Amino acid sequence: MNIMATLIVQRTDQLCGTVEAPPSKSYTHRAVIASSLADGTSNIINPLLSDDTLATVDACKKLGVKIELRYAKWIINGKSRFGNSPGIIECRESASTIRFLMPVSALAPGISILTGGPSLSGRPMGPLLQALSQLGVKCYSTKENSYPPIIVFGGGITGGEVAMPGDISSQFISGLLFACPLAKEETRLRLTTQLESRPYVQMTLKVLEKHGITINASKDLQHYRIPPSQNYKPADHVVPGDFSAAAFLMAAAAITGSKIRITNLCPNSTQGDEAILGILKSMGAGIEVKEKQVEVCGGSLRGVKLDAKDIPDLVPVCAALACYAEGKTKIFNARRLRFKESDRLAAIHTELTKMGGNIVEREDGFIIDGSSPLHGAEVDPHDDHRIAMACAIAALNAKGVTRIKNPRCINKSYPNFIRDLKTLGGKVNVQ
Repeated sequence: MNIMATLIVQRTDQLCGTVEAPPSKSYTHRAVIASSLADGTSNIINPLLSDDTLATVDACKKLGVKIELRYAKWIINGKSRFGNSPGIIECRESASTIRFLMPVSALAPGISILTGGPSLSGRPMGPLLQALSQLGVKCYSTKENSYPPIIVFGGGITGGEVAMPGDISSQFISGLLFACPLAKEETRLRLTTQLESRPYVQMTLKVLEKHGITINASKDLQHYRIPPSQNYKPADHVVPGDFSAAAFLMAAAAITGSKIRITNLCPNSTQGDEAILGILKSMGAGIEVKEKQVEVCGGSLRGVKLDAKDIPDLVPVCAALACYAEGKTKIFNARRLRFKESDRLAAIHTELTKMGGNIVEREDGFIIDGSSPLHGAEVDPHDDHRIAMACAIAALNAKGVTRIKNPRCINKSYPNFIRDLKTLGGKVNVQ
């Protein structure tokens, strides 16, 4: 898709049909990292092929891992001891890639320089840099401000006591959980603040367990004891469908009063964004969960209170839903969204307000009054995939035509989003 393209969205009376949810981006990242650290061959079935996941694949290749990408299956021949001095590792715009690979690259010989695109250069890495320093790794920001590019001196991780905040990014914690089982000494990790995005850490722990790694975590996931010198075992993964991506299609049905079916979704997964099912129910949409599929039936929506502490990725789509809900919706505990691909709170407020939304932006969220009808507008997604998709969904029931610039950013997490909307009958087109 050309970077100069525009996504045209027209009001759509009704959606109908069945589509398959894309594979989980979060799980794909984790499966690739863990498989790369295992001596032997691991297969990843139904991985997500997107800009972000390819960044992780390419980063692991720089460490000397052999990865073969086939249709619906990736074959990874991993190694517990990296022989390559990685040099420059291009992480594109993927925060997961750089935050997972910073600790992992410390296991390689030589120097790693982790860099990326303009958006990634604005993502904070300070807590992870400090944690790695506590564990005996020499690393620093080339800008001396905790932002990428990041230089990591390899040769291994010593281990020991480390403390870091749990409310900035769970990716910092997952990165340490991947690398510290290969440290020379036991690692004892303590979180100094309450953990947010807890389900993502739980997903990491599940993937590590599958590869035979032992992590002794407290019940509240505030403390971790990681035995040293462990061995990753090869393991095969079947990547589940992604609730955070499917949430946009579910919201599209709710906003347009339609009925659709989404397959390849496994309820009771480790994905925190499965919470979209409960959110839609509380807002008045009909939800029917069957084996590996979800049916959504739109209805009269009503405002709700939404604590976004563990589900930050659902905030953009919930903001779009709130614009069509009777009464007020309050979204809070979402301050971390100011440090994503964009300042998502500011971007959501700016772009949905252009479309007629009645939104009050707060430091950690919004108050949205759904009484104001939406209309078409020229939308700038701020090079943020979730802003682009949220505005596209909101435009499906807005009066007139909405033009969204640079829809290519959607390829970061859901390359088939526009195709799937068309399949359901959405009046969307790229020009």
